[in-house]
Amino acid sequence: MLCNKGMISSSNGRIYIRTIEPSDCSDVYLGWLNDERVNRFLETRWEAQSLSKIRVFVENIRNSTHSYLFAIIAHPEEKHIGNIKLGPIHPHYPHADISYFIGDRSCWGKGYATEAIMLITEWAFTDLNLHKIHAGVFDENIGSIKALQKAGFMQEACYRESIISPVTGKYCNHLIFGKINPYQ
Repeated sequence: MLCNKGMISSSNGRIYIRTIEPSDCSDVYLGWLNDERVNRFLETRWEAQSLSKIRVFVENIRNSTHSYLFAIIAHPEEKHIGNIKLGPIHPHYPHADISYFIGDRSCWGKGYATEAIMLITEWAFTDLNLHKIHAGVFDENIGSIKALQKAGFMQEACYRESIISPVTGKYCNHLIFGKINPYQ
């Protein structure tokens, strides 16, 4: 799983995740966050992004003791295709949130998000001994819902009409998915 270089590999070798580096803060990453199709379900959509904002965010997470940010890397190209974040980890209860995105649209629908979710969840359960992982999702984000379900997450809550849809501009449901550590 996590080696001395901060890398977590999948058994099938299609992707791995590694600790994000300042060098990952590139024009490509910036382009993802400013792409309306990529960011439509991301909280970053509320304001224009810049390389300096990305660098500050990445540095803050790298210095955090309660959150981890990983680059999702596709083999064999060694191509950074998105990110996945674990945290914040609750200081008193062993649970955390995950959030993720595949920024490279040519990689959408290929199962990379599912694999990244599985990798970070396994690592969180085995290495960090967390009891539970949560993820929030817009009910319109079918791709994310499928990725979570394929990774073994179950829908635990539906907050009806509690968030504004970035697609329709109307209220939509906020779904909460969770997975409990099977090793405990």
